[in-house]
Amino acid sequence: MTLETTATNPSEPPEAKPAGRPARRPSADQVPASLVPASGWHFLHLFYTVDRDALLDLEPEELSEGRDALVAILGTKPEGVEQFQCFAVPGHKADFGVMLAGPDLKAIHGVQNAIAASTLGAALTPSYSFYSITEVSEYVPDAEQYAAILRDREKLDPESSMFKAKVASYAERLGPMNQHRLYPEFPDWPCFCFYPMSKMRQAGQNWYLLPFAERSELMAQHGRSGMAYAGKVSQVITASTGLDDWEWGVTLWARNPLFLKDIVYTMRFDESSAKYALFGDFYFGYIVPPAELVEVLKI
Repeated sequence: MTLETTATNPSEPPEAKPAGRPARRPSADQVPASLVPASGWHFLHLFYTVDRDALLDLEPEELSEGRDALVAILGTKPEGVEQFQCFAVPGHKADFGVMLAGPDLKAIHGVQNAIAASTLGAALTPSYSFYSITEVSEYVPDAEQYAAILRDREKLDPESSMFKAKVASYAERLGPMNQHRLYPEFPDWPCFCFYPMSKMRQAGQNWYLLPFAERSELMAQHGRSGMAYAGKVSQVITASTGLDDWEWGVTLWARNPLFLKDIVYTMRFDESSAKYALFGDFYFGYIVPPAELVEVLKI
């Protein structure tokens, strides 16, 4: 893949050209080389299975030391790691996992390497991982764009009290909402699910050939479906295009597993999902503190 400097390719048929480029374009300003994102955090999901045969090879003293070391690793949040949770996974996709987020990629990666290098490391087999970065989606309108939506799409009178109240309320909520998208606090809720996803790129179902306005409206509809679960489900959407095999990672925490099932099922009917979404494997887990985790795993 190359970076093109020209705006068009004369040899390319018109219907093959992207219909709408991202709203945010790179700045021409020089930036220092760094692993720290200009905005947002690194986000890493790690999943493991326990090799029972490898555990049997450990002496009782080694096993005890290994348990204590794993609890210490999972219970210590290094500098540069802002959010850290561990969880148990029912079923056979994995036995347990960790989620980490923060500005320091090396610190986050260091936790992964500490687990691998620990006494129990040889008995903890990685089964899946996903790396991404938090972001504010290009489909999230600012206050001015939201006002235009109310005026042009919902036909509200800009001089009406309802219009002004809606714009003021949205402007007040936007800052905290974007703060959560970029720098999320992992909720202390009992369960979560994670899945990767991408958008379709095939004849007749190419998300990236739709005009930006149409994509934006489809995503707005999708967001409205999810609003019914406010207070029951908390989500973080992280970006992984060019970083992992899928384009986004979706992490949902819930007050009850039933809410996870319900919100995913409900939102499957939205056109942006039903027609244009591709999903990877779903991972469900329940949050447990490190000392309890080793008990759950029978290590």
